[in-house]
This record gives sequence, C-alpha cells and structure tokens, in this order.
Amino acid sequence: MDQETGQKVGAVLVVGGGVGGMQASIDLAEGGYKVYLVEKGPSIGGVMAQLDKTFPTNDCAMCTLAPRMVDCGGHLNIEKLTYSEIESIEGTAGNFKVHVRKKARSVDPEKCTGCGECVEHCLVKNIVYLEPPPPAEIEIGDNERLKVDEILSRYDGGRETVIPILQDITDEFNWLPPNVLMRASQVKQIPLEHILRIATFYKGFSLKPRGKHIVTVCTGTACHVKGAQRILDRLERELGIETGETTSDMQFTLDAVRCLGCCGLSPVVTVGDDLYGQMNPAKAAALIDKYQD
Repeated sequence: MDQETGQKVGAVLVVGGGVGGMQASIDLAEGGYKVYLVEKGPSIGGVMAQLDKTFPTNDCAMCTLAPRMVDCGGHLNIEKLTYSEIESIEGTAGNFKVHVRKKARSVDPEKCTGCGECVEHCLVKNIVYLEPPPPAEIEIGDNERLKVDEILSRYDGGRETVIPILQDITDEFNWLPPNVLMRASQVKQIPLEHILRIATFYKGFSLKPRGKHIVTVCTGTACHVKGAQRILDRLERELGIETGETTSDMQFTLDAVRCLGCCGLSPVVTVGDDLYGQMNPAKAAALIDKYQD
C-alpha cells in the first residue's frame, strides 16, 4: 500500500488457470497490475479445454478458450506459475506474502517447444532396462544339491510346479531350507519371492527346522468342545515347549490345526502320518513315550 496516497499497489495473485482465472488475469494485467497466475496443472486451460460445446449457448469450447489462452500466454504483465501449488498465505489485505511450491518438471520450460519428445522418453512411464545382477552364490553342500536337483528334475514347467516341488522338498528335508529354495529358484527360473509367497501361505510348509516327529493337535470346534486345549496344554508340559516350537533334541515339533476333517473321532492328535482319535491328556502324553527314540 502506498503510504502517501493510501492506494493499493503491487502485484496480484490469481489462483487457477481455467477460463475464469485467465480472464481475471487478462483484465488485471490490462489495468496495469503485475499478475502471478498459479496453476497446479502443467498448463493453463483448465477443464474447459476438455469440452466440446458450452452451455447454454452451445458455442465451441475451444473457440471461446483459445483467444484467452493466447492473450494470457503472451501478456508481458502475466507470469504463469504452472505445475505449482500454494503452500501458505500470510499478511493482511494489501500486504500478502505467499509461499508457492514449484514442482520439478525435469525439463527447461524456457527451451520447451512442445515437441513431445520428453513424453516418449519419460523415465517414469518407460521401464528402463538394466542388466540383471549376477546370481548370488548359494552356499549348499554337494549332498543337498544332488537331492534338490533330483527333485527339480521330476517336474517340467514353471510356476505351476512350485507346490509339488515344495512338497517333495519338505518330504526330503522335513522343512524348507533357505539355500535349497534359492537353488530351486535359480534352476527353475522362478522368482524367490514367488516361492516364499506360497511357502508362507500354506501351513504344511515350514521355513524353520522341524523335529523328526510332528505332533499336531486338532483345535476345530468338535475337538475343542471335547478338550483339545487340555491335550495341547499337557503336550506342552511333557515336551517343555510352546505350540509351534521344536524340542532342542530335534525329536518333536508341536503344532495345532483348526480341523483335520474327522470330527467323529474327536479329539484328534496326529504324529506324522499316524492319526489317533478319541484322545485325552493321558493318552497324548503316552504317545510321546511311544515315539521317543
């Protein structure tokens, strides 16, 4: 504000580069004001540039818009701040301080001719090819390598063979060793993350070493009602481990499942492939002695 005349002088900020913002900028610029036109998009024009006809006159939208875009784009008193956003406004009427954040374009707007070459070679839209890194060295013993290679040789195909391969690896090693999975990924050309996604989805697979005997207690509705939790508690005391853990001598792994599909025999306990029905805590404890080496 001019201290002598009391009149407001200086620049004007117009927010939005649509048809309304452009016309306001033109009018203010013709009145002698310096105008800063802030538009969050990469160019002025707004939504009207996307229309065919305008209501209610049914005039051509571009015929109405184009003259304003030319006048606004070439006016010396209008500075276009496209691809920009207002972060804060401080001050009082006639003495505002505005913080504008100008986004990176990755091109020099002063040199831009609108040729569109930058769009064709945009690193965001186009996938840059990079030479794949050399495969990581897998620390695997000769014996393990022979076993896993023999398993892999049984199956022709790609990702559809992952589940049977993991089943055979589990049968051979009793769990899924990381180096064995890496070997399978390398030989079958299947991403390791895809193999791990399947290995962690199915409860029948384990990424941790398991005991020689896997003791499983069914905790489905029928078994739960008939005391499955008491059986599980008794087995935890007998083995000295929690559910999901393995004994230190690698003899037993204790696990629980929701249903084994034989509710008529509830409560049910399995040890490996052996199934035992109508169990109770005392019978379950006796099973440990039966399978103890």
